Parts: sequence; structure tokens; C-alpha cells
Amino acid sequence: MSTKFATNSSSIVESLSQIGRLVSLLKILLICMVILYSCFVLYSVNQPKQTEADSLSVSRTEKNPLQSKVTDSPTNISHLIFAILGSEGAWHHRKGYGEAWWRPNVTRGFLYLDAAPNGDLLPWSSASPPYRVSENLDKLIKKITPAVPRIIRLVHTIVEVFREADKKGFRWLVIGDDDTVFFVDNLVDVLSKYDHTNYYYIGCQSDYVKSNFWFSFNMGFGGAGIALSYPLAKALAKDMDACIRRYAHMNTFDIITMFCISDIGVNLSPHKGLHQVDMNGDISGYLSAHLKTPLLSLHHFDEVQPIFPGMDRAAAIQHLMKAADVDQSRLLQQTICYHRKHRWSISISWGYSVNVYERIIPRSWLQIAIETFQTWVAPNKDPPHFMFNTRFAENDPCETPHVFFFESIQMMPGNVILTSYYRARPRELPPCFASLPADYLSHVHVYSPATKRTKMNRCECCDISYAEGAKNAVVKFRECMPDEILA
Repeated sequence: MSTKFATNSSSIVESLSQIGRLVSLLKILLICMVILYSCFVLYSVNQPKQTEADSLSVSRTEKNPLQSKVTDSPTNISHLIFAILGSEGAWHHRKGYGEAWWRPNVTRGFLYLDAAPNGDLLPWSSASPPYRVSENLDKLIKKITPAVPRIIRLVHTIVEVFREADKKGFRWLVIGDDDTVFFVDNLVDVLSKYDHTNYYYIGCQSDYVKSNFWFSFNMGFGGAGIALSYPLAKALAKDMDACIRRYAHMNTFDIITMFCISDIGVNLSPHKGLHQVDMNGDISGYLSAHLKTPLLSLHHFDEVQPIFPGMDRAAAIQHLMKAADVDQSRLLQQTICYHRKHRWSISISWGYSVNVYERIIPRSWLQIAIETFQTWVAPNKDPPHFMFNTRFAENDPCETPHVFFFESIQMMPGNVILTSYYRARPRELPPCFASLPADYLSHVHVYSPATKRTKMNRCECCDISYAEGAKNAVVKFRECMPDEILA
């Protein structure tokens, strides 16, 4: 009995000993875990936190293998590929438009023609965009019997340009017509503000209300130009043949493209400054009161009068580009000044025109375009006509301006640009009462800073010098003083 008890006691002691060792081991493990956790906390606190922007940056890099290794590298002109939609027949008289803005060996892209160039287009001018003859789509057209067969070629251009440009890498595909002038520096500045690794369809509505009603208020009008980010252009090219079949009954490039993009789940990001110019006649009143936004494009030069007197259309565009080549950021930007001693109001559309009024007129009125132009489709008597406000040209000497057009531009000492504007024709009205007549004026000289204008939402001010009876007036731009009353 005692032996059995001793044996049991020994077993109990042994068990307790084992339990003690296990407890000690657990204590050691617990202490180690506490030490490791403390080290982890200290390490995490000392590490820089990854922000949401950092996370998005990583995901963007993964999405687009063509993106620069430096994810925040600014967009420049080499990142844009242009697809210019044209025809062999039209390019004979439209090449002056394209050559005015195209920069050989700098601008990238192609002019797409329906046939190989002939006649006076050969040899092909090095000043023109390089051309491509669109692919033969006869089999596809016969199969789908589209409403307008030639439109299918234009839409399919998106596939063709993407296929060729994708090998070289790009961020934005810009599409426009062969009678459109692009202002590339401004376009680069605007597109650089968007994330090119996301889906973007950038364009603008027509200037004419009924054009938007007939087609869509949510469509980028392709003549004025549309910009597609790389991922969207890739998705669009991939689905293009199927989309052409779905919308073969549509009758314009713009609307088929819009529907194809909508089916991908992307809507228009409207941006003013792309101008369809759906109007006729003299558009000087329109150009003299441009919106506070960079000028990106002008379309339909075949449909309007030459924008400068005494020139043909191509020469007039090339003349405008003389100012654009020096400072696109100011081009057509409106600056309004007052000479209170003589009771003059002066409205300057930089690089294009100067309007001198023999009366103090509020800015709010001078910023409205003078309706020197006609409606896009005639007859059309029922307003509204345009997507912007207009005022009628009056035969009143106090309301009708003396008009001066851009003549020359030069760089001056002190980082200043001098633009000069000449009187194209007499106003042929009597003077306005209670003000100094401006009939003696033949030129207006405007001095502006040779720095890019970036604050579009803030007007510039200026000082005017004029001696009574003199032929020249001088306007010097300057920063506005705090709370300066501008009217």
C-alpha cells in the first residue's frame, strides 16, 4: 500500500514538474511575442505613410506599360499623336491650313487620305503632316451596308492610327478635320492637367444650338477636335469593328465615335476652347470676344470669310500663327481698358484685333460677341441660335467700334512683346457726342509681358497713352491693383 502511494506521489510530482516547465516555456514565448510586437510598432511609426495618391500612382503605373517610369513626368508635345481626317481632293486647297500649325519633326501624327496624292501634291511637302492612305474597307462596307459609306473610313481611322502609334508610345490621341487649325502649345497645357492613364474623352459642343440638338449635347464635335487618353483609345480600337456594325446606320463620324465610347462606359469631358465654328460669314466679332480659356482649335475655315481683311483664307491663318508662335497663352484673350480723359473703351483680342469705342462701356457688355456672323443653316429665324450670348452690330457712333487688325509682332528689350494693329477701313460714322473722336487713329501698339499667361480667371489691366490728333495709341498691359474697378 505504501509502495503504491509512493509510486503515485512520484507520478504526481513528475506531472507537476512538467506543467511547471510548460508554463515557463509559455511565459518565454509570450515575452518574445511582446518584444516582437513592440519592434513592429516602432518600425511602423518610423516609416513614411503611403497616401492614397501613392497607391493610385502605383496602380496607374501597372495599368499603362507605356507610361514613363517617372509617373509624374509632365505631358509634352511628344506625347500627342494627331489623326487628321482628310481627303485627297480637299487637301489641294486645305494644305495651307494644316501647314500653318504643323511643326515638321516635332508634331507627331498622320493625315489620312481616301486616295494616294496626285498632281500638285507631289512631291509631298515636308511642311505637311506625313500622309497615310486609309485601309480598303470595301468588304466590310458591303457586309454592313452603312448609311454613309465614307464615314466608316473616318471612324476606322482610330484603329489604324492606334495600331501605328502604339509602337511608339503616346498619351493622347487627338483627332480633327483637315480644315481645322490646332494651337498645340495650349493643347499640351490643357491635356497635361488630366490623368492620361484614366479613360478620358475630351471635346466640346457646337457653337450652334441646333447642331447640338440634331446630334447630341453630350458629343465632342470631331471637326473642332477630340482628345482620347491612351487607355480609352486602346479600348476603342479593340472594339471598333463590332461598334461600326452596331452603329452603321448613323451618318457622322462624331456621333458613331460618341456611341462607341459610351458603350465602353465613358462620357464626354467638355472643355471650352475647341471651336467647331458652326457659323457663316465674318467671324471677327466672335474672335474679338473669346472666352477666358486657352484657344485650342478653330474649324470650318472653308465656310467663313478670311479672318483678316485683304488676305485669302490660308494666308490669314498663317498671319494669325505669327502671334501664336510667340505666345499662344495670350492668343485671342480679351483685355479691356479705359482712357477716361478721352472717354474711350478699348477691347483687345491679343494677336487678332483691337476695338476702340468712343464711350465708356462696362466690361460686362464688351465681353459679349458682336454678331457680325450668320447662322450655320439658313433660313433660321427662330432663336436661340448660338451657345453663347451675342449683341447686334449697331449703326450708332457711341456703340460701334473703330476696328484695328493684327499687323506685326516683335520682341522688345525688357522681356516685353510689342503687337501692332492697323485700321483696315474707316468707320464712316460721325463722332460720338461728349468724347474725343478716334478717327485720327491709324495704329494701336500693345505692349504685353513675354511670360505665359496662366491666370485666365483674372483680368489684366492696362494704361493707355494718346495725344489728341496723333495717329498712334499705346497700350501697356500690367497687373491689376487690388480691388481695382475695371469699368
